[in-house]
Amino acid sequence: MNHLILSTRGAVATVTLNRPEVRNAFNDEVIAELTHAFTDLGQREDVRCIVLAAAGTAFCAGADLNWMKRMAGYTHAQNVEDAAALAEMLRVLYRCPKPTIARVQGDVYAGGTGLVAACDIAVSADTATYCLSETKLGLIPATISPYVIRAMGARAAHRWFLTAERFSASEAHRIGLVHELVAAEALDAAVDGIAQALVQAGPQAVKASKALVQDVAGREIEPKLIARTVQGIADIRVSDEGREGIQSFLGKRKPSWLAD
Repeated sequence: MNHLILSTRGAVATVTLNRPEVRNAFNDEVIAELTHAFTDLGQREDVRCIVLAAAGTAFCAGADLNWMKRMAGYTHAQNVEDAAALAEMLRVLYRCPKPTIARVQGDVYAGGTGLVAACDIAVSADTATYCLSETKLGLIPATISPYVIRAMGARAAHRWFLTAERFSASEAHRIGLVHELVAAEALDAAVDGIAQALVQAGPQAVKASKALVQDVAGREIEPKLIARTVQGIADIRVSDEGREGIQSFLGKRKPSWLAD
C-alpha cells in the first residue's frame, strides 16, 4: 500500500488515508488500494470491526487535483470506466461484511463525504467542516449520491448538493450524516468505545444485522418484506451462534466468541 496505512489492534483493523500533503484527496491509485483493503479485511476472520481514519488535518478533500487534470482530457468512455472504479470502491465499503466506523478528524469535501456516508457509523470531531462542492465545478455528486442521500436524507441533500455550501459538523450531526460529535481530543476514545461494543457482539449477528438494515431501509412494509424478516430471525435462532448466545445468556456466562 502506497497511500494507506493498515494496522490492527485486537480484532479492530484501521485503514488510514495517508496523503496529508494533499489533504488525503484520492485518485485512481487510492481508489484501487481502498477497494483491495476493504475486500481483504472483510474476509478476514480475525477482524471484527474496521475503522476508516485519515492522517493530517483533513479527512478527505475529494478528488486529487492532478487526477482531475487527467480526467479533463478523458473521453466519455474513459470517464465511465473511471467513475465505475470509484463506484465499485464505495460499494465494497458499503457492503463490507464487517462493521465500519468513519473516524473524521478534519474537513470532508466532495467524494470524501461518500466515504463517510458509506461507513456504518460516523464519529466526527466537532471542528470538522463538510462540503459537497461539486456544483461549484460544474459537476454533480453522482457516484456518491446513493450513500450520501441514504445518510442525510433527500431533503437535506436538496440543499447541500445544489448550493455547494460548507456546513458544520453540528449540521452534519443534525441531518444524520454523522452519528456522534466529540471534541478532537476525545475522538479516539469515542471511536474505540463503539469499536469495542461491536467486538462484544456476536460476529455473525452483526454481519446479518448490517445486511438487514441495508435490505429493509426504504422498502414498503408488505408481505414479502415481513416474510423475509420472519425467515431472518428463524435462521439466526437455529444457527450455532444464535443458540450459543441464548444459552450463554440464560446460563449467565460469556458467549464463546468472548471466551478467553
